[in-house]
Amino acid sequence: MKLATYKDGSRDGQLVVVSRDLGSAHYATGIAGRLQQLMDDWGFLSPQLQDLYETLNAGKARHAFPFDPAQCMAPLPRACQWADGSAYINHVELVRLARGAEVPANYYTEPLMYQGGSDDFLGPQDDVIVPSEDFGIDFEAEVVVVTGDVAMGATPEQALEGIRLVMLANDVSLRHLIPDELAKGFGFFQSKPATAFSPVAVTPDELGQAWDKGRLHLTLQSSWNGRTVGMCDAGPEMTFHFGQLIAHICKTRNVRAGSIVGSGTVSNRAAEVDGRKEWTKGYSCIAEKRAIETILDGKPSTAYMKFGDTIRIEMKGRDGLSVFGAIEQKIAPLKG
Repeated sequence: MKLATYKDGSRDGQLVVVSRDLGSAHYATGIAGRLQQLMDDWGFLSPQLQDLYETLNAGKARHAFPFDPAQCMAPLPRACQWADGSAYINHVELVRLARGAEVPANYYTEPLMYQGGSDDFLGPQDDVIVPSEDFGIDFEAEVVVVTGDVAMGATPEQALEGIRLVMLANDVSLRHLIPDELAKGFGFFQSKPATAFSPVAVTPDELGQAWDKGRLHLTLQSSWNGRTVGMCDAGPEMTFHFGQLIAHICKTRNVRAGSIVGSGTVSNRAAEVDGRKEWTKGYSCIAEKRAIETILDGKPSTAYMKFGDTIRIEMKGRDGLSVFGAIEQKIAPLKG
């Protein structure tokens, strides 16, 4: 099943069911008005929406209309929780190596995670508004999941059963604000503005064999100013799968329906090409590219994003069709 939230002038929008090929949609009115409503009563409402989804795919939905990603808010325009991990240890290794720091041993056994703002998300085509280019504007292409209720103390295997939906994210980072914040010993805050999500959220069963034990084995594509900069495999090198990330949260608290959990920047290791390391699959954030440049050349040469820059994040299935629709955003200044 594929779901989206259309703009309707309210904070939470209107839930729509989207066809498998992302060509058509149908309002879920009469079943569930908002996605959070579905998350809160998944067992009762999801079978009804699944029936509508199958009718839509069969071309028999009476009030179907063409799906328009430009009308989409984030699938969950605001959420109970947004917790973002750093599940790709290669990303951590590169960033720390570039600044001459070792990776602590427990980074390989326990995921890093921070809790971001969940009261204000961006739609897939909303501008990224930033007060200043001097903040070091960066995109981060990620895979995320939306959970049902998961109890405190859940094992990673139990946590996997709590995953309801899968999406993509652009977890915007303001890199020049991060060092001072982390130096205070209290984590990210101002350096993590509103996150954007893909137009469509997808149930794991729709992903077929690409969804395997909490990892999504498809290529995450990132295009910066129209140029492809990342074709990263999201599955094989994900050190901690989503069950482990959710269980990490559950160590001391319950996770409630509608919580969003992120993978962190999707990252792939270098390949040996003629005796030299090359990152042939590119990168999913500029900070990683700058880290690679520092490792190879002693200093970074790629600048962060400027006003007017664009970023496109998308994932295609093995049939070549877009799975979640694309995040397509422009960086824009805050207007006084």
